[in-house]
Amino acid sequence: MMTLLLPLGAIIIGMIGLVWGADRFVSGSSSIARTIGVSSLVIGLTIVSVGTSAPEIIVSINAALRESTALAVGNALGSNLANMGLVLGVTLLITSIPVKKDLLREEGLVLLIVTGLAGLCLYNNYLGQLESFLLIFLTAPLLIFAIKYYRSKPDNTEKSTDKVEKTSNMQAFFSFVIGLLVLLGSAELTVWSAKSIASSMGISELVIGLTIVAIGTSLPELAASVVSALRGHHDIAVGNIIGSNLFNLLLVMGAAGAISPIELSAVVFSRDYIAMALMTLLALALIFLALRARQEDAQLSRKAGIILLGAYVLYYIVLWFSSEGA
Repeated sequence: MMTLLLPLGAIIIGMIGLVWGADRFVSGSSSIARTIGVSSLVIGLTIVSVGTSAPEIIVSINAALRESTALAVGNALGSNLANMGLVLGVTLLITSIPVKKDLLREEGLVLLIVTGLAGLCLYNNYLGQLESFLLIFLTAPLLIFAIKYYRSKPDNTEKSTDKVEKTSNMQAFFSFVIGLLVLLGSAELTVWSAKSIASSMGISELVIGLTIVAIGTSLPELAASVVSALRGHHDIAVGNIIGSNLFNLLLVMGAAGAISPIELSAVVFSRDYIAMALMTLLALALIFLALRARQEDAQLSRKAGIILLGAYVLYYIVLWFSSEGA
């Protein structure tokens, strides 16, 4: 038991560092983005989602370099599950989120396509370098399209009740750099701790990645989405979750496979990927039902949050029993 105290303490410190570093990183990135006149939805889909996905990206790269590829893939899939079930679910329990038809027709469609593409890459229980580079290279066109498309549309989002904090370019750059450095150090500590716990307790790195690391690296998304929703930045809250899921599949999983080809157990696709895809479909179905019920002023309510959280808990029950039987 004593041998677990050090890695347990280290993983707690690493998670705190990931959250704090991501907060500084997002703060600096958002301040820089606002100076060039980018809309709130674009910030949510790009700057904030990339920033809050930074822990997953860096943990994935570190895990792949340390030959812990199962942990890296588990982190990507588990984080997407946490984003839809935990992050969106908890956010909806706190406050309802308005949704628009464009969200389902545009961002939702892109997320479905990327989720399907990730499934094709994982279907044969092998993630090669060629498809991994393909996933990574898809990121740039998506970012460019999102920025150009949404900057050309009128910004009809609701006015925020929160005053935007004014920071100088130097302060924003300093916050960006410090946040990135803390993220790097915390990611290294988190991967080492996760590997130590897995080896000491006889738990697979895949399960550690799907649970402890996935929830820990999803804390920035949870904090960003809840705060954004409470402050009236609903577009940032929703865009953050969708954008983060896109980057998890394209960059987090792609980075691990690009560094080293990954052979996966069959359960990764049949259990974890399928669960992630179903959770994504469930979230989009709830948006569709909200839009169908009320064409104007449609919103995701607390009931939708309870459904998403319930589905997330159900996945953990399945994960527990399937891991026990393994």
